[in-house]
Amino acid sequence: MKVCLWSHQSCHRMLAQPCCSVSTAPVLGSSRYSLAILSCYGFFVAYALRVNLSVAMVDMLNSSSSSNVNSSVCPRHYNPPRPRHNHTASVYDWDSETQGWILGSFFYGYIITQIPGGYMARKYGAKWLLGLGILGTVIFTLLTPVAADLGAGYLIAVRVLEGIGEGVTFPAMHAMWASWAPPLERSKLLTISYAGAQLGTVVALPLSGQICFYLDWTYVFYIFGAVGLLWFVLWSLLVSNSPDSHKRISEVERTYITTSLKNELSPTSDYIPWTSILTSVPLWAIVVAHFSYNWTFYTLLTLLPTYMNDILGFSIKQNGMLSALPYLGCWLLAMGGGQLADYLRETCLLRTVAVRKAFTVVGMIGPAVFLVAAGYTDCNYVLAVVFLTISSSLGGLSASGFNINHLDIAPSYAGILLGITNTFATIPGMVGPVIARSLTKSNTIVEWRTVFFISAGINLFGAAFYSLFGKGTVQPWAVHSLHIQ
Repeated sequence: MKVCLWSHQSCHRMLAQPCCSVSTAPVLGSSRYSLAILSCYGFFVAYALRVNLSVAMVDMLNSSSSSNVNSSVCPRHYNPPRPRHNHTASVYDWDSETQGWILGSFFYGYIITQIPGGYMARKYGAKWLLGLGILGTVIFTLLTPVAADLGAGYLIAVRVLEGIGEGVTFPAMHAMWASWAPPLERSKLLTISYAGAQLGTVVALPLSGQICFYLDWTYVFYIFGAVGLLWFVLWSLLVSNSPDSHKRISEVERTYITTSLKNELSPTSDYIPWTSILTSVPLWAIVVAHFSYNWTFYTLLTLLPTYMNDILGFSIKQNGMLSALPYLGCWLLAMGGGQLADYLRETCLLRTVAVRKAFTVVGMIGPAVFLVAAGYTDCNYVLAVVFLTISSSLGGLSASGFNINHLDIAPSYAGILLGITNTFATIPGMVGPVIARSLTKSNTIVEWRTVFFISAGINLFGAAFYSLFGKGTVQPWAVHSLHIQ
């Protein structure tokens, strides 16, 4: 495999032909792919800890205080009942408003540490920031049963603290990849890394249900917490902030990575060009795309069970694998998309900006189309699930689009840029579902079509904006950023 060891943007400007012939470092047993696998494990833990409460909440509530779910627009589809085990865990009389605050409180902590996380990762190194961030989330997860017994307020506080810990993960990971990911391997390495988020959701949703059934809801937090502690031990022992500080990396791989990045990284870490960052049009293109994509993502994540239950008469709480299907599809397409994106770029047949825009358009317009189509399936719940799964799956392609574009335009400041875009992208998780529920007070199919149309419209706008203003080359302020007095 032949690649360019200097800036691949220069290669793209020269007649779109391969402009060098230096072999890459081997993939098998490499430190950069070991980092990708451990990162994948880390994001698996982060998302498993994020979504497990939504499943456990079903068993945490006093059944006598639960609302009646027997009515739906379409005829109900019942699964054979399973015998209940003799659980001894506590249950609580939380009303729907309290439940909403508990489930949404994570995001109020999550949004706080996005930009500080990117700054601290650049200033002090990403390894321990990311490791301690997830460790904090693990510890508070283990304390969840105690907090719940103390009261809803304590549980809300614990979830906010979990969000604060997880808020640094994506910015820190972006900052670490700025030092580890060769330009022409970014899509592969980052999609492997971040695919752990979908994988964690795929595993945690059905497995949490099984744990609740065979044990009780407290073990959901103890088991996933233990899995998180194991990750922290491995991360502490095996990961380094950069190739230069890694003790087991081969000299061939170290040279390959550092040489490929030498023309893309800022010569100093002391000065941050905040004015240039905040006025960068390519950055705001990513902000708009990230915000728009997450609007649809969080709408489905939080309201899909409600739509299936209240409209189609099918409770996906009775079928954990069905609830995980959209995220399984998203994971598969994200992984495949990363391989395809770097193949297109590595051969120098397509410029980075063209690949990023193409994957963003397909990964945002595709979900919009199938989301709207799901609203016209009426009571055909099988077709509705198929369309919603395709919608979420196609969204996985955006992982090789705008989602890693921060590293293309400013690798030295990728963590800070990700912190900025993810701050805006967290807002849909806080307000999108609230707006959607306010539009579906009567729970009619027509009302839900309105929700789907709004989400699709926002997706289309984000794709169009990014297509117009997105860039794929390192911005001048991101390289020549020495502070001149």
